[in-house]
Amino acid sequence: MIRRIAAAALSLTALIALTACGADSSADASSRQVTLTIGDQAKTLQTIVAASDALKGARYKVKWAEFEGAAPLYQAVQAGAADTGYSADLPALQALSGGVRVKNVAALKNDGRHVGLVVRKDSGIDSVRDLKGQKVVVSSAKGSIAEYLLANVLKQNGLDYRDVQVQYLLPTDAQAAFASGKVKVWATFGVYQAVGLEQGGRLLVDGADGRVSGFGFVNASDQALGDPKKKAALADFLQRLGTALRWTSTHQDAYARAIQTRNGADPSVAKTLASAAYSEVLPITDEVNTTVQGVADLMHGIGVLDPNVDVAKSADTSLLK
Repeated sequence: MIRRIAAAALSLTALIALTACGADSSADASSRQVTLTIGDQAKTLQTIVAASDALKGARYKVKWAEFEGAAPLYQAVQAGAADTGYSADLPALQALSGGVRVKNVAALKNDGRHVGLVVRKDSGIDSVRDLKGQKVVVSSAKGSIAEYLLANVLKQNGLDYRDVQVQYLLPTDAQAAFASGKVKVWATFGVYQAVGLEQGGRLLVDGADGRVSGFGFVNASDQALGDPKKKAALADFLQRLGTALRWTSTHQDAYARAIQTRNGADPSVAKTLASAAYSEVLPITDEVNTTVQGVADLMHGIGVLDPNVDVAKSADTSLLK
């Protein structure tokens, strides 16, 4: 099921989805020429927008760029193959630290339950302290939200990040290794976390109660922000995405059915994902920047985020007030 969700290859051309939607026959010719290429992971935004019909009446087109994880998504943004990125806070920070020319344009918020440390039921690991000396597979790449959860809970339990052996694997590869028993501890997120729990896993800890910030970001390339028509279309898209996320909060059963249909998830996984989705789109405020700066500072301190990022200076607050 996971491999039907993920892209088959990581080349940029193979990963660009050619589905356009949201054109309005009443729009003028110049508006119809505007196409936003929206970066997505595991069809998450596509499913929400399609199920809620959020693009109805939009005077621009949307083309979806589909990726397995944040790292290849931001590679596409850097290469000009996508106008926007979408990720939890730490992957966005990692992209900025690595020189990807983007600005955070909107914050997303959830309760953190979408990210967790999953252990095999026969692992003998019953607490975070039991992780000392263990190998932990982190999905998808260095600087993922799952890695922040790992680092933060180790710190909260008096352990050093060097007390575990970290291995990075893309989610589909990690899922296969976990299901076969080759991996005992998996730091993961979203659909992959849900499937891991169905395939012999047990949740050791998740990101709720402040163990992760709960913030994610939609960001846009400097090139897209420099195009007035694209910038205007993106501002409208953010409003529509906010409407779509509010719809998921009040229509969880319908959203779960959409996940089943579009992502190939089984009913229990779809229900889990529907209940853990981002619930709102927010302007980037001082509170958001301060909270996420704490994430950056922790990960910089253990050498995962280098150089560090000034979160406030990495935002464009003009699109969403």
